Amino acid sequence: MIARGPVTDAVKSLLATVTGKPVEVLTVPINAATGKPFPPPYTLLYPLDHDTDDQTMGDQHSTAISVYQATFVSGPDPSKPGSRGTDTQAQWLADKGRAVVARAANGAPGYLHPLTIPGTTCYRRQANEVGATSDPNDAIISYVIRFRFYLDSAA
Repeated sequence: MIARGPVTDAVKSLLATVTGKPVEVLTVPINAATGKPFPPPYTLLYPLDHDTDDQTMGDQHSTAISVYQATFVSGPDPSKPGSRGTDTQAQWLADKGRAVVARAANGAPGYLHPLTIPGTTCYRRQANEVGATSDPNDAIISYVIRFRFYLDSAA
């Protein structure tokens, strides 16, 4: 069976690599040096479905399909009083996040950026763009992409 925790850790790490910005699961990322939240831009990662049934009579639960929602957050610049998040910044971060499904430019098989999960291979990735949201009360603008990862035990 493919455990969810290592998949979540790998997706979080991959998003941090491709965006170059902080990523946290279910909460605002905290700067370990200060103990305070990182200012935007950052990514919030939400684990959604994790289906381990391959729909066969001899199912050994050696496959899984994991779905994650990445919310790319733009917000006020703490050094500029009265500033607000921008759609441009949210889309810029989402553009970087889309690299999760990028293929090599030379046509080589596989993906440009590895998703490293111990004992598991990811043979297919999908990105479904959900769109943008905003909250005028706190000057936050976000852009949402749902990623689907098709996994197999590497046995």
